[in-house]
Amino acid sequence: MKSYSLIAPGKINLYLEIIGDRADGFHELVMILQTIELADVIDLQSNDTQDITLHCNHPQVPVDATNLAYRAAQLMCKTFPAAYANYGGVDIKITKNLPVAAGLAGGSVDAAAVLVGMDLMWNLGLTQPELQDLAGKLGSDIPFCISGGTAIATGRGEKLDLITNLDNLWVVLAKYQSISVSTPWAYQTYRQNYRNSYVSAREDVISRGDRIRSGELMNAIIKQEGHKIGELLYNDLEKVVLPEYPKVSQLRQLFADLGVLGTMMSGSGPTVFALCSNEEQATDVMSKVQHTINDSDLELWVTKLASSGIQVA
Repeated sequence: MKSYSLIAPGKINLYLEIIGDRADGFHELVMILQTIELADVIDLQSNDTQDITLHCNHPQVPVDATNLAYRAAQLMCKTFPAAYANYGGVDIKITKNLPVAAGLAGGSVDAAAVLVGMDLMWNLGLTQPELQDLAGKLGSDIPFCISGGTAIATGRGEKLDLITNLDNLWVVLAKYQSISVSTPWAYQTYRQNYRNSYVSAREDVISRGDRIRSGELMNAIIKQEGHKIGELLYNDLEKVVLPEYPKVSQLRQLFADLGVLGTMMSGSGPTVFALCSNEEQATDVMSKVQHTINDSDLELWVTKLASSGIQVA
């Protein structure tokens, strides 16, 4: 029986701007996405049956069809029935290293790994764009999880333009285990509070994307200027999440007080990250946060920015 083990790295947002509403009910977005080295491990094995099974070491992760990784396997079986009939079902094992419900694309990247792994197991020979087209049927950020690196994402997040890889900086991640933020709630609340700032004309939407491509943050990324990147981090969803979750807001402020390059909430949160120049600074910052807050509910990780997405282990 064929088997593959894949590394499934998480991601953070360096920039997230909500432009307006889309006809499909999603938001029009402009984002800069960045892969990190902290990663789940996905083990796949064909099982000579027609079944899909899913196991995970984390008790909060569902192991049924509500899991994106499970749905990714279902999509492959439906899309490639001849291969499914030939190779049979798949056993999926997720070793969870990324925090759950954290705004780090943990579920999305697991699904991306299943798509890549089943393509390899079934000898389909799919190109990266073909895999990303499949990924887009499952979720807006899954196409990015396949390619990884550093990218501008537009539309609802599925339209990607890869840019210069930014892998020279370190990151401290912090998340309270007991706090989770509903992504639909965050976007819906933003819509209620800031809809008057939305643009609807197509030319205005395009110009917002073009502004990021030619803007200061993009220039800083190209030049690998860590201090400038830190100054220009931006996330619209902080406007609604931070007031609602004061512990997340206080954590962000503590990072800022410790003199990091920059700090921000990733995606809809509740993970807050701090950009650091090197591993030594990141480790020192993590130690100071642990000493200052001293709360067993707070989890912290030190990791590095990464230049690639799903990789075979």
